[in-house]
Amino acid sequence: MRIEGSAALVVGGTGGLGEATVRRLRAAGARVVIADLADDKGKALAEELGAGYVRTDATDEDSVATAVAAAEQAGEFRIAVDCHGGPASGGRLVGKDGSPLDLAGFRATVDIYLTGVFNVMRMAAAALARTTPHDADGGRGVIVTTSSIAAYEGQIGQLPYAAAKGGVSAMTLVAARDLSPLGIRVVSVAPGTVLTPAYGKAADRLEAHWGPQVPHPRRMGRPEEYAALVQHLCENDYLNGEVIRLDGALRFPPK
Repeated sequence: MRIEGSAALVVGGTGGLGEATVRRLRAAGARVVIADLADDKGKALAEELGAGYVRTDATDEDSVATAVAAAEQAGEFRIAVDCHGGPASGGRLVGKDGSPLDLAGFRATVDIYLTGVFNVMRMAAAALARTTPHDADGGRGVIVTTSSIAAYEGQIGQLPYAAAKGGVSAMTLVAARDLSPLGIRVVSVAPGTVLTPAYGKAADRLEAHWGPQVPHPRRMGRPEEYAALVQHLCENDYLNGEVIRLDGALRFPPK
């Protein structure tokens, strides 16, 4: 699939992974729509790159519908990337005081990290299904979601987040099968530890902790590496229904 000239929606487009993806797709010639809640950064990034910006809450149906409509208006909508984030609750299933893990926090985390992804996936898929196939195989486009290696080796205290990301991984093949008659591919990226600007002053401490634990290369991942993989997933039409780990062979220890 050709990225150049295609319209692309990046949900979470102002975050570390999202901004790198926006820049990568824009450099490849895509007409990018940035969807996020960080208005100032989103508008500034859109102005810098000649992209669009739509304030978007991934968990809200009308909000995502507006973002998808903007992508449809930007050109031939072919690419939807979801790497939005948000707060995540945590803690042991039973605390030191004997109390069970908070149900409201679990629900909120799953709402952001799983239900939000489902919401973006379904709305983007419906829009992609309305497009004209771009090749002889009937391909219409691709949806890229973001899981995590926590889906497979969630650490102590990470149960809500691991459950949500596990759900994202589990949806990938089913969604690809659901959408195969429409020529829409679905692929997910499961990053390990990625050093993003959001960590701020804690970056050096995190690098010192996680870097030596990565087999090779012995460092945390970079947002640009996520973005490079997203570009390849868009361009390689035979990648479908797969969750791809991007972690330098890291496997999370229990804590």
